Amino acid sequence: MSDTLISKARTVAFQGEPGAYANLAAREALPQVAAMPRPTFEAAVDAARSGQTDLAIVPVENSTYGRIADVHQLMRFFGRAVKGFVPPEDEQGSLFILGEHFFRVRHQLLGPKGARLENVKTVFSQAPALGQCRRVIKELGLTDKQWGDTADAARHVAELNDPTVAAIASSLAGKIYGLDVLRPDIEDASNNMTRFLIVGREPDDPPNDGRPVITTVLFRVRNVPAALYKAMGGFATNGVNITKLESYQLGGSFNATEFYADIEGHPDAHNVRLALEELQFFSTKVTVVGIYPAHPYRNEMP
Repeated sequence: MSDTLISKARTVAFQGEPGAYANLAAREALPQVAAMPRPTFEAAVDAARSGQTDLAIVPVENSTYGRIADVHQLMRFFGRAVKGFVPPEDEQGSLFILGEHFFRVRHQLLGPKGARLENVKTVFSQAPALGQCRRVIKELGLTDKQWGDTADAARHVAELNDPTVAAIASSLAGKIYGLDVLRPDIEDASNNMTRFLIVGREPDDPPNDGRPVITTVLFRVRNVPAALYKAMGGFATNGVNITKLESYQLGGSFNATEFYADIEGHPDAHNVRLALEELQFFSTKVTVVGIYPAHPYRNEMP
């Protein structure tokens, strides 16, 4: 993680109410920084873009649930042009990935004081949290209801004060809103991890000194046969590992597809530079979204 911009930061925006998992991730990754709640992912990102906060921390993927699609749709405002690469839609207001943080998510089934597990019929939470607890929801025969974020679901259940209604949220959210833990650690997977990105208004690229680095790029391939295959070929021939590759549609069109890729290595490294040049040749747009130190958890991944 950066020793400069991140260490100098004093405020970070996160999506959700106090007690949300992004709040906990901010506490863990940025203990010196005041965490500022925002109602949506876009509002959290806009807080950093506009200078209301120094940073924003947003979840990008979960080991059980998969990618957080709402965050990917905001990526068009990330990154900058590099040596002839096409810039993002609004380079003046761009954000940059400064670091990543892997956070172990432990979900609690929370109910009003005195509620009993066998009486619960309905559970509220954010969609990713519900998706990470499918087994218990099915086992208990609960009706799941999507809510804006996990901590706000806990607040909502506290306000309802209905013993048949519960929330899936963190233990901190339970303490904040005065709820009982009806069943602890209900996530489907014992290694349930969410990857968060820490973003800011200025790039803070680490040196190319041999330490593990992740480079994140967005790109659109040319509309020619086998363009994606050819674009990816440069990474294979130059020995560059792609740790993540995803696609998503743009603007409601089935013809415009953007790709998101995390690669191991620094763009100043010779082999990475060659791979990116080949990617550029077969693409109409390549944007470098961030160059940042790899989190130590990558060495512990199962």
